[in-house]
Amino acid sequence: MGKRAIIIGAGPAGLTAALEFLRKTDVTPVVLEASGEIGGISRTIRYKGNRMDIGGHRFFSKSDRVMQWWMELMPPSIGEDGAPTGVEISYQGKQRSVVVPAHLEEEPPLRGLGPLQAEGDADEVVDVAAVVVATEPENDDLVMLVRPRKSRIYYLRKFFDYPIKLTGNTVTNLGPVRMAKIGYSYVMSRVSPIKEEKSLEDFLINRFGRELYLTFFKSYTEKVWGTPCDQISAEWGAQRIKGLSLTTALKHFVKKAFAGTPKGAATGDVAQKGTDTSLIERFLYPKFGPGQLWEHVAEKVVAMGGEIQMGWKVDGIEVEGKKVVAVSAVNSLGERKRIEGDYFLSTMPMRELVQALKVDVPANVREVSDGLQYRDFITVGVLANKLDVVEPDGGLIKDTWIYIQEPDVLLGRLQIFNNWSPYMVSDPTKVWIGLEYFCYETDPLWAMPDEDLKAFAAKELEKIGILKTAEVLDAHVVRVPKTYPAYFGTYNRFSELREFTDSFENLFLVGRNGMHKYNNQDHSMLTAMAVVDGIAAGGVDKSSLWEINTEQEYHEEKK
Repeated sequence: MGKRAIIIGAGPAGLTAALEFLRKTDVTPVVLEASGEIGGISRTIRYKGNRMDIGGHRFFSKSDRVMQWWMELMPPSIGEDGAPTGVEISYQGKQRSVVVPAHLEEEPPLRGLGPLQAEGDADEVVDVAAVVVATEPENDDLVMLVRPRKSRIYYLRKFFDYPIKLTGNTVTNLGPVRMAKIGYSYVMSRVSPIKEEKSLEDFLINRFGRELYLTFFKSYTEKVWGTPCDQISAEWGAQRIKGLSLTTALKHFVKKAFAGTPKGAATGDVAQKGTDTSLIERFLYPKFGPGQLWEHVAEKVVAMGGEIQMGWKVDGIEVEGKKVVAVSAVNSLGERKRIEGDYFLSTMPMRELVQALKVDVPANVREVSDGLQYRDFITVGVLANKLDVVEPDGGLIKDTWIYIQEPDVLLGRLQIFNNWSPYMVSDPTKVWIGLEYFCYETDPLWAMPDEDLKAFAAKELEKIGILKTAEVLDAHVVRVPKTYPAYFGTYNRFSELREFTDSFENLFLVGRNGMHKYNNQDHSMLTAMAVVDGIAAGGVDKSSLWEINTEQEYHEEKK
């Protein structure tokens, strides 16, 4: 028999590994997924013809390999006349020229986005362009759309740009007194910074000053994580929001104020080539949501000879010496199976992995593992006739995400699915939104019956002026446990756990929960690719896996 790789979990990391094994080796992948869903948190939920994206997934990566991988599977759409139409999309420092549908070229021109989105000093960003050649899609639905990005903050019942920009709107919304306090505290953070950044609070104050931290970061971050910022590791800040500073914002503001309109550009337009690539953005998005891509990957894996077994939860991992030899799994009927393999890739939460290992686990390792914490997630999909907040022309607001920073509601973030893809909504005359709540499984919110939770969510929207409950037509609740690995609890001793799990020669941890690392989708894929590359080459450098995403270049998903 040929060699087999047992892959725990059918999310982005697990499915990427499976397809890469089939493409590059003679190893047969066997994917075991505990749930009945493909894609992990990148799956798409279907409800009465509408689709929900869990958390929102923008498809753009600084990795050329990931970008090409996505677009080989789901090419960017082609114009109605069949001719490729090129446009550049960008995300935090890199540009790509891709093929997009002709009608998207009719949208408003790209404009400068938030200076606080920049990675490091704006002058240090390198403009990297890579041309991606479009391939013919397998069918008209199996394509990527190119979507314009717009995210804002909702605070004081007003909209602020996200990331925060120093604009007239920001100054007006905050008022002169608060702006003066923000300016003074920022200067003080420059003159007398906190010397040792022990917590996320220290990290943010050093970069924004205490007043701006209190205004835009503290309450929202604590709403998301359920933990005071002074108890969250500074490493979280380094991983998610590296390089942000008011210095970049001020430089960008002054540059825009005195630069005028670039030659050859229409009034109000910002020529893309002359704009910092971290300040402009369009992104790719599967026509029917992120789950469409991963479902397509799963079909490819099976068609090429791999196995995907749904509804099987791994609860036992057998070890001989320093090698894993088999896993045992159970389904909802209580049936059990044992599967042997040569390589084992785990995307399951590390706490569950350690509990499943049938080996004497050192007391210190078990203590660290048991002390790891996770933040859980609820999305309430709400179908409505209309929103109370509208564009100046009375149309639907253009946001994909809205960060709700109002302290008098539990709601953390709001998605407008119509703006991710018009194909996410069965009736284009209606508004289909997702209300995101961050909690623990032990919280009353998690245990609240679905009907009560739907009513609660609608009332919160009315309370802050987003919509009236009378406009709500339907709703749907989705609970996702262990969505976010947390950087508190016993995380400060994580190296003890990592050293132990890395000691098993043929066990490889990949993905967000697999590594207890707040990776984006592309980072999770890269960890899987690195494992398969190493196996194909004869050996995996596990230390290099942990280096993926240590450049900390992404910060979009959460503050």
